[in-house]
Amino acid sequence: MTLTAELGRKLYTNMWRIRLFEEEALRQTSLGSVKGALHMYCGEEAVAVGVCAHLCDDDYVLGTHRSHGHCLAKGAPMERMMAELFGRTTGSCRAKGGSMHIADFSRNILGANGIVAGGIGPGTGTALASKIRGTDQVSVVFFGDGAAARGPFHEGILFGSLWKLPVVYVCENNQYQQWVPRKNVAVVDSVADMAASYAIPGVSVDGQELEAVYAAAGEAIERARNGGGPTLIEARTYRFYGHSLGDRQEYRSQDEVDEWRDGQDPIKLFATFMKERQWLGDDEDEAIQASVKAEIATSVAYAEESPLPGPDDVTTDVLDTEWRATA
Repeated sequence: MTLTAELGRKLYTNMWRIRLFEEEALRQTSLGSVKGALHMYCGEEAVAVGVCAHLCDDDYVLGTHRSHGHCLAKGAPMERMMAELFGRTTGSCRAKGGSMHIADFSRNILGANGIVAGGIGPGTGTALASKIRGTDQVSVVFFGDGAAARGPFHEGILFGSLWKLPVVYVCENNQYQQWVPRKNVAVVDSVADMAASYAIPGVSVDGQELEAVYAAAGEAIERARNGGGPTLIEARTYRFYGHSLGDRQEYRSQDEVDEWRDGQDPIKLFATFMKERQWLGDDEDEAIQASVKAEIATSVAYAEESPLPGPDDVTTDVLDTEWRATA
């Protein structure tokens, strides 16, 4: 799928949808409306958007604790996502997932995961299921660079390669493993270099450049869909906010953060990319942002008007105890 002006504007819009959703989620958290933990995706938008642009509705996505961007990029309805963060029954998980475990099974978004590398095994499993069923579905697993030091990373990629499964492993290397710089705990500088150990392609791209992520992901997903097996993509990116709310960020300087925000913002970079090609005018840019702000406002209103769970909701979506006792 070639990157065109029309597609570029769509992807640009999706990055703004993620950015403004996250900023509104932060604002609503300060007002007490959002329940539970909040891990913001601002700064990493080009990764989710560039990868998910190639996915079909029935392809699978598995994420991390920082997965709002993955959900929105895959097509999850914003209003149901906001309702989930608000803890309302109209949420995509009926208020039982929240921010950290958000999912939307209707879009084969199988969920965020608070366990480091926790999605790699299930993502390899969905790819195995697709191969057994004989479908052309692809699984994409997003994970952070810290996951590359854990067992499920090696086990999952081993079996993905051994069985030539339709899966793409996407490492969002945002330079920090929670509060620890990657350079302090990693022997191998590039996660993509680890792919050679499992005889699969490894690609490292600038995760702030949407066009670079889009190109690498397109090749990897096409390869997986056509029976060529897995690819390991490392997207070098950066989170603009702390690991989570309350992170004092003493492990990095404000100058470093400002340098990335000013010079490596994926939205600014892609706006420049499109304007240089006359794919986007200033008026169109303003209209896109205005449209997204309106969508954000609608999603907040939907969440605010939605009901909170009641006592009866405690026993739904769980294994029936009577059935379990007699099984």
